[in-house]
Amino acid sequence: MPASQPATPAHAVPPDSSQDALQLLTAEHREVKAMFRQYDQLAEAGGRGDERMLLASQICVALTLHAQVEEEILYPAAREALVHDDDIVDEAYVEHASAKSLVAQIKTMTSDQPLFDAKVKVLGEYIDHHVKEEESALFPKLRKAGLDLKAMGGRIARRKAQLMAMPEPS
Repeated sequence: MPASQPATPAHAVPPDSSQDALQLLTAEHREVKAMFRQYDQLAEAGGRGDERMLLASQICVALTLHAQVEEEILYPAAREALVHDDDIVDEAYVEHASAKSLVAQIKTMTSDQPLFDAKVKVLGEYIDHHVKEEESALFPKLRKAGLDLKAMGGRIARRKAQLMAMPEPS
């Protein structure tokens, strides 16, 4: 994909309700990671501010949707299933809070403001860390816990579709 074309945002692709929850969330992780890579390439190449703004906005919306479905559906199920290991869920909530704070800051900025690119880069680093922890620690534990991940995947897909149909709050 040429650097001048924004990626198709993860939130624009209808979720696949046939996947289990962890497959669905892992696919979203990959989509957001690709958007961050594209942003880095634009920033390094001195890409136009409007292109960077659009991509940053797409990243923020995708992360907001992803975090919301995880917090509404995955994390409560994880807390219930991993009763003796709920520190991992607590850490995920804290990581989400840090990412949400940066998302909120980025959404109020323009690409020509100081620290805009730095905040997007740090957000990408936070998300990279969070994804590694989820995929290497939380997700394997949830697979072993015997949850109905297929049904949960359907719930996540339906909830994400509902959220995508709503106007973004200002």
